[in-house]
Amino acid sequence: MTSEQTIVIDKTPTPKSLKNSQNSYKASDITVLKGLEPVRKTPGMYIGSTGPLGLHHLIWEVVDNSIDEAMAGFCTKIEVTLLADGGCRVEDNGRGIPIDPHPEYKDKSAAEVVLTTLHAGGKFGGSGYKISGGLHGVGVSVVNALSSKLILEVDRDQNHYQIEFTNGGKVTAPLRITGDSPNNKTGTTVTFWPDPTIFEEIDFRAQTVLERLQIMAFLNKGLEITFIDQHTQKQDKKTFCYSGGIIDYVKHLNASKEAIFKKVGFFTQAETDQEVEVAFQYNTGFYESIYSFANGIATIEGGMHEEGFKKSLTNIINKYARTKGYLKDKDPNLQGEDIREGLVGIISVRLKEPQFEGQTKSKLGNLSIRSLVEKATNEKLNEWLEENPKESYQIVQKALLASKARMAAKQARDITRRKSALDGAGLPGKLVDCSSKNPAESELFIVEGNSAGGSAKDARDPKTQAILPIRGKILNVEKARTDKMLKNLEIQALISAIGAGLADDFDITKARYHKIIILADADVDGSHIRTLLLTFFFRQMRPLVEAGYVYVAQPPLYSTASGKEKIYLKDDAAKTGFLSNNPNHKTEFQRLKGLGEMDFDELKNTTMDISKRSLLQISLEQAALADDVCSVLMGDDVLSRRHFIQTNAKDVRFLDI
Repeated sequence: MTSEQTIVIDKTPTPKSLKNSQNSYKASDITVLKGLEPVRKTPGMYIGSTGPLGLHHLIWEVVDNSIDEAMAGFCTKIEVTLLADGGCRVEDNGRGIPIDPHPEYKDKSAAEVVLTTLHAGGKFGGSGYKISGGLHGVGVSVVNALSSKLILEVDRDQNHYQIEFTNGGKVTAPLRITGDSPNNKTGTTVTFWPDPTIFEEIDFRAQTVLERLQIMAFLNKGLEITFIDQHTQKQDKKTFCYSGGIIDYVKHLNASKEAIFKKVGFFTQAETDQEVEVAFQYNTGFYESIYSFANGIATIEGGMHEEGFKKSLTNIINKYARTKGYLKDKDPNLQGEDIREGLVGIISVRLKEPQFEGQTKSKLGNLSIRSLVEKATNEKLNEWLEENPKESYQIVQKALLASKARMAAKQARDITRRKSALDGAGLPGKLVDCSSKNPAESELFIVEGNSAGGSAKDARDPKTQAILPIRGKILNVEKARTDKMLKNLEIQALISAIGAGLADDFDITKARYHKIIILADADVDGSHIRTLLLTFFFRQMRPLVEAGYVYVAQPPLYSTASGKEKIYLKDDAAKTGFLSNNPNHKTEFQRLKGLGEMDFDELKNTTMDISKRSLLQISLEQAALADDVCSVLMGDDVLSRRHFIQTNAKDVRFLDI
């Protein structure tokens, strides 16, 4: 390579239209967003979305700051209140945000800088925090930017300070002393009201907040967190405080399940600037529930700490099983999925400089923490196994059974493939298929029973709508291994009708329908069937859910006549509302218990006519579906519920009447 560079000039004439556009692109066309403007312009970059998940993220950002104070050893109590007027107040008894002038912004207090400047905080290597969940320094300033009003109160040095902001972070009442701190208390109180021009809705959901706060209390042993809901007449109040920390958390998660032993395994290890805690227990179920946290933040997508634990767990259990003779020389090693079957585990790490992926902190990337978790698991888990031989034996035996079941399931799938049930070549006899071969326009209605199948067949559009009747309640796949599941006739029919395989072999590109619609009766049994089907899709055909191919149709429960018009009502609440709006209504109501009782016109007009139904994509947090699915899938496993909701809130859709 020479020191001279040849510059090739393209002499091709520039089109006139391009010349004009280039001439108009000047320095004056460059827009510089100042202060908190970038947050208001693109809120999704900072909080994930402007829907319910993003709305609640505002609370998490403020609470995380209080949690950081607790991890630093300066806070013992946090109180979160949902105000009657739609606001939220978070109060702690930490040190209080500094209120003295900032050395770089001499005309502003440190408190104002933190609330109005992105990437400003005490977590960037200074002495404010050794360990914290906040890394990017945009948390509380983002909350300010996306609020119509925010009030910051600080108790320090026996004084009570206050500063107010409105319209996305504009100071309307500067920092001032408003009185003495009560009983010489210290701490920070942030009260904010989400901006209705930013968010799709501004109503906080009490249960969502309550569940998150309980998790925070589990992760911070001895920290007292109180939740108050002023939306209710009773002003509901709940306080969480756990002396056992993540050990209590594992007990809580397994409370609705059958544990195979009572003892909760626990170990911890620390190095300079980082530490790990692990708690675990096994149940008789067939799915793993491993949850990881970094500095109190739920790393839903896992990361290095989770990878390190899983790798080491597999190695240690295999080594222990061979040492004790449970695995013979000729036996293959147990796979990780075998060893983790029925495992409920919490991995909580704290480190000085966490490397999160994005502001929502869903995955941890620090290589050093993987090394620490592997080392701790290798040493401490091995000690635990030796000290608890009865529990260790039960763990290994469960893994051995899981291994045999996995191989049996593989054989069952191979047999099923040979029978052409998984590749779409053989379709179930009771499937009434559509004539279209284009999956993008094809719909599969899963209906309850042959009578409903007959009604749906008459009401359908034969070109694009297929009908698959199933008999009663399908097998609960949450409580059955794959080999047993594949013997179930209704599940066989579902697999062959959809034609894309199952579990690890599932190939969504082979799906014969891009709308798979659960059309169950509008009663309790129908709700249960809907739940079992959703559980099946979530566990065995999850890509369908993630791609947005799974729908739930909502048939009406009642019909009545109003003049010459026939009125359909979704449920009892809709009936009550109709009567309150029509107090003189005398016509009787017909209860449409089952789809088989509806004639094809009723079914077509209310549930199956694509031209009349509305596709309403809603958050699972606001749907009865969340409770239905979680009652079977997760019981009281709050984190699993939250993970399911966060992963699929935009991907399960309802067809409403």
